[in-house]
Formats: sequence, C-alpha cells, structure tokens
Amino acid sequence: MNPAWFLLFLPLAVAAANQLVLKKTGLAPIVSVASALATFMIAVLLLGKNETAHFAWATIGDFSINIGIKLDQLSTGMMIVVTGVGLLVHVFSLAYMKDDAAKARYFTGLSLFMFSMTGIVLADNFIMTFIFWELVGLSSYLLIGHWYQKDSAADAAKKAFLCNRIGDFGFMVGILMLWGITGHLAFDSMKGGLEAFQTANPAIFGGVLSAAVLCIFCGAVGKSAQLPLHVWLPDAMEGPTPVSALIHAATMVAAGVYMLFRLQFTLGFEVFEGLQASAVIAWTGGITALVAALMATQQDDIKRVLAYSTLSQLGYMVMAVGLVSGEAGMFHLFTHAWFKALLFLGSGAVIFACHHEQDIWKMGGLLKKMPITGLTFLIGFAALIAVPFTSGFFSKEQILEAAHEKEPILFWIAAAVAVLTPFYMTRLYVVAFLGKNRSENASHAHEVGPLMSGPLVLLAILGVIAGFPFVASKFAPAYHQPEHLIHLGFVTYVSIGALLTGVIAGFVLYAGKEKDPVSIPLLQNRFYIDGIYDNFIVRYFQDAFAAIIAFFDEFIINGLLVGGLSRAAESFGNLFRKVQSGSLQGYAFAFGLGVILVVYFTVFPR
Repeated sequence: MNPAWFLLFLPLAVAAANQLVLKKTGLAPIVSVASALATFMIAVLLLGKNETAHFAWATIGDFSINIGIKLDQLSTGMMIVVTGVGLLVHVFSLAYMKDDAAKARYFTGLSLFMFSMTGIVLADNFIMTFIFWELVGLSSYLLIGHWYQKDSAADAAKKAFLCNRIGDFGFMVGILMLWGITGHLAFDSMKGGLEAFQTANPAIFGGVLSAAVLCIFCGAVGKSAQLPLHVWLPDAMEGPTPVSALIHAATMVAAGVYMLFRLQFTLGFEVFEGLQASAVIAWTGGITALVAALMATQQDDIKRVLAYSTLSQLGYMVMAVGLVSGEAGMFHLFTHAWFKALLFLGSGAVIFACHHEQDIWKMGGLLKKMPITGLTFLIGFAALIAVPFTSGFFSKEQILEAAHEKEPILFWIAAAVAVLTPFYMTRLYVVAFLGKNRSENASHAHEVGPLMSGPLVLLAILGVIAGFPFVASKFAPAYHQPEHLIHLGFVTYVSIGALLTGVIAGFVLYAGKEKDPVSIPLLQNRFYIDGIYDNFIVRYFQDAFAAIIAFFDEFIINGLLVGGLSRAAESFGNLFRKVQSGSLQGYAFAFGLGVILVVYFTVFPR
C-alpha cells in the first residue's frame, strides 16, 4: 500500500481514538504528538514522488467519485509544511495546554485538522478537495471555539464558520461549472476536456472559464481571508494560541493559495494568464495586503497584530497567483509558514509567561525576562520584514519582481506594504520586548520551558534558512531556483529602502513611549468594516429576513396552507358529524329523500 494512505488516514484514526477511547486516560496528547511525528516522517519519505492512486468511493451510472491521492512536487512540498508546522504546534501544545480541562478534545481537534488539511493537499480531484475543504471549516470551528464557555470564543467560531460558508458556496458553483466545461473533476483529466470545450466554443470560452475561476476564487477568499471576507481571521485569535499558529501558518489560510495554484497549474499558465479573472485575483490580493497592513499599525493585541500581518502576507501570495507567478506565491507560502508559526508560538509563550496578558502596552522589557523567546521572536520579525539573507527576503523579492514586471501599480502597492510591515512589527517588538515592564504580569514573566522554547528555536533556524536554494529546492512546493540569490537591481533597492524606512519610523515613534503616540480611529476600528457588517448587513438583513420568514411561516404556512386546510377538514368533519347523528328518524328521512330524488331523476331525465 502506498504510504500516502497512512499519511492521509492516520490523523483521522487518532482523532477518533482520542475522543472515543483515550479521552479519560490522559494519553490523548501523547498519541496525537506521536501521530504528528509519524505523518511528518512519512511526508519526508514521499519527497520527490510523482504518482497517483485512487479508489472508487461512490458510483452512479457512469459517474464515479474517487478518493485519490496525487503526489508531485507541489503536494509533497506542501505536506512538509503542513506536517512540519503541525508537529511543532503539537509539541508546543503539550506545555501550553497542560492544565486545560479539555485536553483530549483539543488534541482531537488538532488531529482532525491535520487529517482535513492533508486531504486537501493530497486530493487528485475537486470533489475530494471540496469534502476536505469543508472538514477544515469544521475543524477550525471546533478549535477556535475550544473555550466555548466564553461568548467571544463561541462568536468567533460562528463568524469563521459562516464567512467560510459564504465563500464555499461560490467554490461549489465553480466546481460544478468546471465539471460542465471539461466533463471531468480529476485534475489530470481536466486539461483535455478544456481543450475540447475551447475548440467547440471559442466565442464563449474565455468568459465562461473566467466565471468558473472567479467562483472557485470565492472559496479562496473565504479560506485565505481576503477582502471582503477577511473579518473572521482576526477574531479567530479567541482560540488557543497554538491553534492560531496552525491556522495562520500551515493549514486553513494556506489552503486557499494552494488550491488557486493547483487550479492554475491544472488549467495551464497560458490559459490562466489570458483570463480576466486573473486580474481580479491579483488586485484582490494587492488591496488586501495594503488594507490589512494599515489595520495592523494600530492594533494593541499582540495576536491581532500578527493576524493582520497574516492577512497582508496572504494578499502578497494571492497577488502573485493572479499575476500568473504562482511559483513565487507558493515559495512565499513555504517561507512564511515557518516564521509566522514562530511569531505566533512566540506570542503564545509571551502570553503564557505574562499570565494571559495580550496587550503589548502592558508588557515591556520581556527580552531580559525571556531571552530565548525574545531572540527567536526577533528572528521571526526579521524574516517577516524581509531582512536580507532571511527566508522572507528571498520569497518576497520574487513577488515584487513579478509585480514590477507585469503590473507597476500593484508593484508600488506591494512596496507600500513593504514599508508598513517593518513599521508595525518594529512597533510591536519595541513596545513588548524592549524598555521597562509596564505591568505586574510583565514584571513577573520568566522564560518558558523546553517544550515551548524547543519549537521556537527550530522554527527560528528554519525562518533563516528556508529561503536558501539548498533547502527550498528539496522541500518547497513548486520551487524554481532563481538565477541569483540577490540581484542588486531596482526592485531590491526599493525593497531595502522600504525596510529601512519602516524600521526607522517604528523606532523613532515608539522607542521609550508609555502609550501610543499615534491615534487613527479609522485604522483602530479596522476601517469600520466589522461594524458595517455587524450593525447593518448582519443585523438589518438578518432581522428583515427573519421577519419575512416569520410572516411566511405564520400567515402563509400556518394561516393559509396548514391552518386553512386543517380548518376546512374540521368544517367538513362537523358537517358529516351532524349527518351521522344516530337518530333513526333522521336516517329514515334521509333515506326517503334519497328515494324521491332517484325517482325524480329517473322519470324526468335531462
């Protein structure tokens, strides 16, 4: 049997065992970590494989739905990201969640999440992709709402679930449209069907295919939290911090970018480039990157700053796919996974040490208190802001070069993001890690234990080296080695200039400050987008729709249909009940009347 099947189904078996058998034994965390380690080792063994395997799951006439795995550079490289980050998150969680009363449920959710994301990565057809896509949504709902006793956590879980269902409806429509166009759902078979459709319908080919691609893109807008469905991701911080690292680095949000590049690879780069949908995708990513970076500059919650940073970096990746430079986007996904997991787990260590304090203005001086966490966080910070010779620099340069070559306006938007990113990350680091303690919790902070610091050190090393060819060429999905590591051209000069501008501005504004010297309500309130959704779209649309449904239910269903029919039946029943009175005289009268009527109609026929 292909070991990829074990890679796919092992986390599911562990999730079932944890919840059904092991939840009362205390073994659930250990079994989950062992499962994550096993899946990572299998993923390493599968590197370089290029094969497919499947079995029929359901057959209806000539139509068959398969559960299949596709191994190529894209899927095996992505599995390294998913299982590698997932393993480190599992190890970190052993310490972070050790006192949680629902550890078994938490680790069950992690295993289910690993199973769901593995299914998306290995899927060889769109039906299987969609099934596991929805399972990722379920997993995120369970993990974001792990502390469901808190209203904010329960609301955040519902918000994530509903936002993703909106995008997933479009995704489902797009899959059906592609099936109608190509006659196939398996990735390897679609290209032939697409060519046949183009030959038979040249006039409508571009428009119909663009519509299908845009519908599929709706799914990525939901999963990868692009405008306007981005609002769920910052609220997802209500879940345990290791969950945030898993969602933001390697699983849920990466699924959208991965699926888009798989689609681009399946349809063909030349076909994708000729579609109007590609421009929509590129501009959506570019605008999301800019808007999210602006919002990050005025957030005070350490996890929310990183959440908006994730939105911004995902915008970079989506923009790259829209510019038909998906290799650059996937390379950035690979490097971003390691240093963003490092930053989130580092923030988790800070929150743990500061007794669950998340406001950066109530921290300060943590570098002295937590040197390992502070230094590893600094490395993740450097990779995120693209300091030369860190992994983030190499991958971001490829996206900037693609934008400069194909769409100058998007290049300058990306350059503006390259200024804002070092600015808000410098603000975070200066306020939280430098200066003096600003609260009792910060003054009592201390370094975390090896189960937390160990993953931070490993991720810090990967945050530096993941962009170099000797690592990326072996492990990164869809990696194409550039001719040079650093080309001192216009793009590089702009990138380094943006880096220095953002860092210097952050230090000048925030070094030694006791409170934020900058107050921009528009950015603090996230462009009021959440408020518009909550106060207008959700409330009024939901209330109006609920009123319509209530009217329809009360007056149409109950009043006319159910109520009317029941009243008619009751009336007829009352009428016949009076006829069946039990009176012999009444029956004799009715009998005689009937005889008279029979005689009359017999003698005097019409």
